[in-house]
Parts: sequence; C-alpha cells; structure tokens
Amino acid sequence: MIETARARSLVSMQSKPILKRHVRLQYDRVREAWALLSPERVFWPNEVSLDILRLCDGRQTVAEMIASLGDQYGADEAEIAPDVTGFLQEWSDKFLVTL
Repeated sequence: MIETARARSLVSMQSKPILKRHVRLQYDRVREAWALLSPERVFWPNEVSLDILRLCDGRQTVAEMIASLGDQYGADEAEIAPDVTGFLQEWSDKFLVTL
C-alpha cells in the first residue's frame, strides 16, 4: 500500500483563497438556496459562509476579505478574524478551498 502525505496549508492574512477547480457555487431553485457542489458532496452554506465563499476569488487576501466582511456586517475586524480564518482553514482541510 502506498501512502501519500499532503502538507496541510495554513491560513495566513496574506493567503489568497480560491475555490478548488472541482468546486462551484450554484443556486438551487427548488430549495431556494445556494449550494457548494463538489464531486460526491453538496454543502448548504449559511448566509455568512456564502459571503465568505463568494470572496474566495484568488485575488483578495484574507486580510482584505476580513475588512470587506467587517464593512458589510458593521463588525470589528479583530472580532470576526478568528471566525473567518477558522472557516477558511476548515474548508481548506476539506479540499474545497485552496490557500
């Protein structure tokens, strides 16, 4: 048996997250909700998660994403930063987002 190890990517403020090539956001008209589709898996992100995922364009840094979300929600960047970075780390670990 051959085992391959993948080094875990860690989120930093300079990371520029982007959805993996095999992952896409799609609106489901039947459920009237957005779904994140990947091979053999479907995720139903809540509103805040969806806002974070929409910012994963590979151009914005995590710091810029946090600033944008802070403006959008009227929230202190220092307060939301751990939630945003934790979310991105979790989705990176699930192979849905590249950092």
